[in-house]
Amino acid sequence: MTAIIDYDAGNIKSVTNALERLGSSYVLSSDPKVILGADRVILPGVGNCAEAMASLESKGLVEVIKSIRKPVLGICVGLQVLCRDSEEGNAQCIGIFDSHVRRFPNDPEAKVPHVGWNSIGNMDSKLLKGLERGSNVYFVHSYYPTLCPDTIATCRHGETFFSAALKYENFYGTQFHPEKSGSVGEKILENFLAL
Repeated sequence: MTAIIDYDAGNIKSVTNALERLGSSYVLSSDPKVILGADRVILPGVGNCAEAMASLESKGLVEVIKSIRKPVLGICVGLQVLCRDSEEGNAQCIGIFDSHVRRFPNDPEAKVPHVGWNSIGNMDSKLLKGLERGSNVYFVHSYYPTLCPDTIATCRHGETFFSAALKYENFYGTQFHPEKSGSVGEKILENFLAL
């Protein structure tokens, strides 16, 4: 059973739809016992990183997340809250990944927000097993996680290279939305469900 953490951070319906397409059972919960008892955990998210952190803190979920020993997948803002900090609202984040979340610079050749399909490279993880280098995935974001030792896939938007995916111990994160990334995203979710 997969637990999807419910903390009012959006994109939950698209995640549940993706799991249903894969025939995977799930529960949507903010109950620490349910989250810690699950086989794996998804931390979804869209919107503002500082607001997402405030919501996790108000529900008492920060320490719960830190204590999870099963596979965890953070998606978009769900990845960002697992980083050290974010320029968005000067948020102090959970600090699982050794990455900082920064805003894309103004660049006439690379619009902000970064919306749409982009290719990922330098892929090295069980999460990305079976994917070809240069696979295209779907992004919607104005802030990005910096490159760091936890980076398992990279992407470029304009002149900025950033972490498209991260891994530290049992924690994984994708800045892109696998649930909106067609067959490539479906394969990533299958890989996560198999961890």
